[in-house]
Amino acid sequence: MSKNLDRRSFLRSSLVGSAAFASAMSLEEKALLAAMQDDSPRGRGPAVDGMPAGRIGNVTISRIICGGNLIGGYAHSRDLIYVSSLLKHYFTDEKIIETLTLCEESGVNTINAGTNSLGVLKKYWDERGGRIQWLAQCVPSADDLTGDVQKAIDAGATGAYVIGNVGDAWTRAGRVDLIGKVVEFIRQNGLIAGVGGHELETIKACEEAALPVDFYMKTHHSTDYWSTRRPGQNKDVIDNYDVDNYWDKHPEQTAAYMQKVRKPWIAYKVLAAGAVHPSDGFKFAFENGADFLCVGMFDFQVRENAIIARNVSTGRLNRSRAWHA
Repeated sequence: MSKNLDRRSFLRSSLVGSAAFASAMSLEEKALLAAMQDDSPRGRGPAVDGMPAGRIGNVTISRIICGGNLIGGYAHSRDLIYVSSLLKHYFTDEKIIETLTLCEESGVNTINAGTNSLGVLKKYWDERGGRIQWLAQCVPSADDLTGDVQKAIDAGATGAYVIGNVGDAWTRAGRVDLIGKVVEFIRQNGLIAGVGGHELETIKACEEAALPVDFYMKTHHSTDYWSTRRPGQNKDVIDNYDVDNYWDKHPEQTAAYMQKVRKPWIAYKVLAAGAVHPSDGFKFAFENGADFLCVGMFDFQVRENAIIARNVSTGRLNRSRAWHA
């Protein structure tokens, strides 16, 4: 089969005309197929196979981005100690490739992942003809600001950013200058550059320093879930991993501050690591101003999440922040 005839094109060209197949499709699959066929403009900005999209710099990115934590085995599973091992056993290279294929078929054209995933990404691109874009989650250190970023550049990343753990730690230590140096290196190499943070102070510090970031990765989720932050839990997120039950301490403050930020905002942990239903979590984040959502997904969740993201982002939103991408 020609590389130009990928699975998404095959679905369009051959399955649409099959009455037997159409009758057997689930409601979710029918909705997704309709979205893939619909070329009319929806939402703000461009679209990727029916999925609304925005632009950061000259890069078109679907409104929903596939998160890489599950693929990497980072579960944020509270006190369930077996889950990381379970994820690593589940997400074989073949399962990761299957998940990425489903993402592209569903209009999700970007994945966020660390450089520890570059091997399987290269396999997907080079051996399977995949085209998904890679936002590299980079982990610089004070004595090696650019090594991890250079790995991402060499492997073909579209963008890169300082991981939230490092962004928070450097901000707290008063070393926003280090963040700035990493951002400048990323931009000098032609990639879109960002900064991640769990703490709002990280974003504030970057804004006050006028760092030339192209986008922010900032956590944002509601408090409407059973294991939410309890009274007396006041640790910064990077100090709370022994409990690991919240990633945006003050979501109302995040929403209020981001109203004033004119850079694209990719919200992550929008489902509080699987504790919030996508219909609720996606709406909460989009209404509070997020331009994109980064969501970790199992293969069996991709289509449903894509449909929900499309419907929520193009539906009636009580949103006051302008779209900045």
